[in-house]
Amino acid sequence: MILIAGWVIAIPVPFLLMWAPSWNWILLANLFLGISQGLTWSTTVIMKIDLAGSQNRGTAMGINEFAGYFAVGLAALATGWIATNYGLRPQPFYLGVVFVVAGLLLSVLVVKETKGHATQEATLSSQTLQILPSQKDIFWQTTWRNPNLSAISQAGLVNNLNDGMAWGLFPLVFATAGMSFTQIGTLAAIYPGVWGICQLFTGALSDRIGRKWLIVVGMWVQAVAIALIIIYNSFAWFMCAAILLGIGTAMVYPTLLAAIGDVVNPAWRASTVGVYRLWRDMGYAIGALLSGVIADVLVLSQ
Repeated sequence: MILIAGWVIAIPVPFLLMWAPSWNWILLANLFLGISQGLTWSTTVIMKIDLAGSQNRGTAMGINEFAGYFAVGLAALATGWIATNYGLRPQPFYLGVVFVVAGLLLSVLVVKETKGHATQEATLSSQTLQILPSQKDIFWQTTWRNPNLSAISQAGLVNNLNDGMAWGLFPLVFATAGMSFTQIGTLAAIYPGVWGICQLFTGALSDRIGRKWLIVVGMWVQAVAIALIIIYNSFAWFMCAAILLGIGTAMVYPTLLAAIGDVVNPAWRASTVGVYRLWRDMGYAIGALLSGVIADVLVLSQ
């Protein structure tokens, strides 16, 4: 039901964006989109963890994130082409209508409930099943008290801070460097496309070699990619940076989600994933705000 509710809430988003007469409509669309994404993506992550089991958790997260972000890359490429050939509004947002309808129909007609799998796994878990912690206790354990969970949450926030700045600031940097709409759309597609494809391998790799060093190395690869965008000013270098940024993010993203499943009891795993995603996706908001401030300070939009 939560998955279906998330898609229902997404229904107004493409229409608000294509018909928006003012910035307030854009803000409202983002509000609906944020609520929808929080419900739909969190639910699909939790359901795949429920189905995969402990031995294939990273693989399942890699497949989930591959599907999501490879689709983001294709959508960015398609909307860039549509905007170049037909205009910025409303044509690119017709794709959004198709996506919402498809997601809602699949959720209603195809997807099955997985809560029973988590309940069964909890009875087989080596962790002692005690009284279900309160939501407050789960929040503070994930945020601060449990060293593993708090470190995972902090790493997720920083990762998405980078991602938020990439979506908010990099297109302005590319435009200022003289890139065309098509080139900007291509660069916007390369990053999530590489990110999505590589997660098919990095998620599975984390099941075999462990989580920690994939996370550490991935964060450093992201840092190198951002530095390249700052230093250089050509399409070729921007493309190399987008590829590196996608690889680094792919090393981190599914691995952090799998690590959450390693630490907590399946009985309250869904709540813990929710708190982790609160902090991880706060990085999007922080990154977007920072990119706006930086753009104003550097007058990138002029």
